[in-house]
Amino acid sequence: MSQLAIVILNWNGQNWLQKFLPDVVKYSPGADIFVIDNASTDNSVSFINESFPMVKVVQNEKNFGFAGGYNEGLKNISADIYCLLNSDVEVTENWLQPVLDLFNRDAKIAAIQPKILDYNRRSYFEYAGAAGGMIDNLGYPYCRGRKFENIETDNGQYNDETQIFWASGCCLFVRSEVFWAANGFDERFFAHQEEIDLCWRLQNNGHKIFYTGNSTVYHVGGGTLNKQRPQKTFLNMRNNLTMLLKNLPVAQILWIIPARMILDGFAAFYFMINQGPSHFLAVLRAHFSFYAQIPGTLKLRGEKQISRYFQTKWLIFKHFAGKH
Repeated sequence: MSQLAIVILNWNGQNWLQKFLPDVVKYSPGADIFVIDNASTDNSVSFINESFPMVKVVQNEKNFGFAGGYNEGLKNISADIYCLLNSDVEVTENWLQPVLDLFNRDAKIAAIQPKILDYNRRSYFEYAGAAGGMIDNLGYPYCRGRKFENIETDNGQYNDETQIFWASGCCLFVRSEVFWAANGFDERFFAHQEEIDLCWRLQNNGHKIFYTGNSTVYHVGGGTLNKQRPQKTFLNMRNNLTMLLKNLPVAQILWIIPARMILDGFAAFYFMINQGPSHFLAVLRAHFSFYAQIPGTLKLRGEKQISRYFQTKWLIFKHFAGKH
């Protein structure tokens, strides 16, 4: 078993691999590098085998999505720590050592995220992760450096190492032992917010999630599922409700889920006006899919649900009040 395995999940991403895999190899001395291929129909696998023989390929029999794809592929990879890395991420020199040092300093830390900046606007934080994920008291995810669509410039304000609520799945370091003890990702999510659900469950089990600003990567974003697609609206809405039902204490479920139902109704009309009727329908589909999942979700609730992580209240109201 190696100390660190860098694991890239790929689906028809040969172009991303050609662009970013060379730096992963160059700047990751001592790490084992794997690509889990989700049954790609392009030439990804042959490209890796021919151009990067030092990179090991794990081939899934079908496209299991992000959550299932990693769960399935990681069964074949032995390491103390996994780095789950998107194929559209540019890594930098010395990106690994600050993360490994942090793991070594505190055995309670289960997962770590580096600073994630925008590949195309390199002085800005990137939407999916920024300087570490948080969550408000209504269950809306946000990041230090990014609240909804408002994204900050990186001026060194988050060059710290601190505990966060969730680490972004685009570059997620996690101890393999705790990943498997938590049964990995919830495969019903397919993609989007499965990493938040995992981090919440890890914290319910007594672990910590951390961010380090001493390591930096650059993320293209939207490389696999464009943020304007209705399918992304569906997955985000459905998965967020499922995550809340699975992880909230019962007393909070009784008021937060009804409140979110109402707010999602307003969001549906907001999406219809700003993004078209397909997004309105995506919200409706998300709710019906959430209802269908309720029996299975209740069975997955752990023995403990802890809510002390909510550090921001009524973020969505503050956000929209600030826009007017």
